Amino acid sequence: MKIAALQMVSTPDVGRNLDAAAALIDEAASAGAALVALPEYFCLMGRADTDKLAVAEADGDGPIQQRLAAAARQHGVWVVGGTLPLRTADPARVRNTCLVYSPDGRRAARYDKIHLFAYDNGRERYDEGRVLERGERSVALDVDGWRVGLSVCYDLRFPELYRELSTPPCDLICVPSAFTYTTGRAHWELLLRARAVENQCYVIAPAQGGRHENGRQTWGHTLIVDPWGEVLACRDEGAAVVTATLEREVIDRVRTQLPALSHRR
Repeated sequence: MKIAALQMVSTPDVGRNLDAAAALIDEAASAGAALVALPEYFCLMGRADTDKLAVAEADGDGPIQQRLAAAARQHGVWVVGGTLPLRTADPARVRNTCLVYSPDGRRAARYDKIHLFAYDNGRERYDEGRVLERGERSVALDVDGWRVGLSVCYDLRFPELYRELSTPPCDLICVPSAFTYTTGRAHWELLLRARAVENQCYVIAPAQGGRHENGRQTWGHTLIVDPWGEVLACRDEGAAVVTATLEREVIDRVRTQLPALSHRR
């Protein structure tokens, strides 16, 4: 199965971002991808954390969700919709939610980001917990016979989440992200390759990549990794479509030659 990770440099304008995402999905589908994955915050990189509150949608209804469903239906592809803000009972909090749509445009899965990023090195400060409400459960789904596990950005640092997803083992892990330039340069590829190696599966990591209108710089380096930890494709910065092909025999070979998953205690 051919898959595509879409890299974006999203703006504070939801409409522009949706148009940019639609163009990338079209390009990926035209290249033969059966599954396309958008990055975290594909629909909004606001000037302030609280900007998410103004564009948050009710679960199951809203222009962002409608555009994702329409794109999946139009192109007949699976769409992993990066993340978008969904409302909660608390008007000062939203969920950072990854929605997956099947080729007929129906919603197939919802995952709410569990681990909320916080970082302070004296120059850069982030605390997602100020406006985000954490999710509670891991989510995996069947995509045309491939078991696909969902995660988002900072989740990448918590291997126990992926072990929870791997019962039974995943064939593909999705990690839509908006890594900071500082943390991405240090840890992005290292962590993604580690998750692929320890779970003996493919990893697709669509990312925000570049200098945003709000002044933030994201690391980018959207990539796809195979079960042996080899990077199959990567794009450092700028809007892009990054593709690779999942091969069942590669997963089977790695798990047969090194049956580490069966050695877990």
